[in-house]
Amino acid sequence: MSKLLLIIKREFIAKVRNKSFIVMTFLSPLLFIGIGVFVGYLSNMKADLKTIAIHDETGRFVNEFKTDEEYKYINLSSVDLKILKDSIVKESYEGLLVIPKIEDNSKLQKSIQYISNDSPGVMFVSDLEGIIDKKITSENFQKQGLDTLKINNAKANVSINLTKASGEEALKGLNEIKIAIGGAYGYLIMMFIIIYGNMVMRSVIEEKTSRIIEVIISSVKPFQLMMGKIIGTSLAGILQFLIWALLGMTAMFILSFVFGVHMGAASGEQTQQAVEIAQKQMGGQFQMYIKELWNLPIGTILTCFIMYFIGGYFLYSSFYASIGAAVDNETDSQQFLLPIIMPLILGVYIGFFTVINDPHGTIATVFSMIPLTSPIVMMMRIPFGVPWWQIALSVSILFGTFLGVVWFASKIYRVGILMYGKKPTWKELYKWLKY
Repeated sequence: MSKLLLIIKREFIAKVRNKSFIVMTFLSPLLFIGIGVFVGYLSNMKADLKTIAIHDETGRFVNEFKTDEEYKYINLSSVDLKILKDSIVKESYEGLLVIPKIEDNSKLQKSIQYISNDSPGVMFVSDLEGIIDKKITSENFQKQGLDTLKINNAKANVSINLTKASGEEALKGLNEIKIAIGGAYGYLIMMFIIIYGNMVMRSVIEEKTSRIIEVIISSVKPFQLMMGKIIGTSLAGILQFLIWALLGMTAMFILSFVFGVHMGAASGEQTQQAVEIAQKQMGGQFQMYIKELWNLPIGTILTCFIMYFIGGYFLYSSFYASIGAAVDNETDSQQFLLPIIMPLILGVYIGFFTVINDPHGTIATVFSMIPLTSPIVMMMRIPFGVPWWQIALSVSILFGTFLGVVWFASKIYRVGILMYGKKPTWKELYKWLKY
């Protein structure tokens, strides 16, 4: 046990004292914020103005197209169609909308063309179709003797107010916020399992190729060395996560204080006045969203995040360590990495495509129990509220699977750590398992 602790201490100190670890611990949150701001900036940037030529032989639709910040519509119905097509080829215009002269609307709606050198965007084509649909529908109403004004006035615009069983007002889009929070934690687990798992694998490969491993295993067992690397690296990762959690909670507390959110059961006239003033200044909707965020099971989320990170990391790092022991360089390891990464990617897709629609459904529940996907899927489910027994069962299966996998991985590690000059195959790994 003392040798295992020494290896854990050595790996932990080596990772924590690394300059890149210190820099990325404090720089990574800023990078994420910077990327978010940059993406928001790009989404709000104005696109180049594109000119769309319209050749409307009917003369009924051309005035329906209004120029905006992105598209400029020009009426060129009087210009010969052949000349306009040549202009498109020469890229004088972004595209050409051709509306032939057909009186029958049922035939006309199937004969309209949009000509361009490049395929237009789906939303742009949908907008064009919507404008023409609206005009043709209005004309059809008039032909049928229907009063379009009365029809428009008769249209309903339903907005359902969401209310909790306790009587409090609920917010629309709250589920999207929950899946975003759970997805962020699940994605972080996947990303850092891959990052720290690769660190373990590279560490094993480096010691193996430099022949240091031959000296090390003369005094410690291969199993102790493998577990020391896994646990030492995981402790460094947990330290990094705790720092980020502290920074995130501090930022959230500051935002709540600035926006005047009442987070506790405090009462009093001054507090109420402060809340009312803040609501008038900033708007009550944003206040409610911040309050709902504080109502999430934050303690459960953070605790489970650490547990699932440790369990998922232990499980996958066993694979990474055994691969590192089996190969002589990182190039040879690529053939073994895809089967390891695929369950993580599957967990992300299962989470985003099933949890948001049915967080307590069969698919989401089953995959939150399967150990290879549970660290990601369960983290996406927890913001929606998961029974404690499901979390306990999922964690137990995860750590139980780790104990089984690490036993098999140690057999590969024990044989492969001293193998040189031969590229391993899946068949070779299977033979090593039987030793």
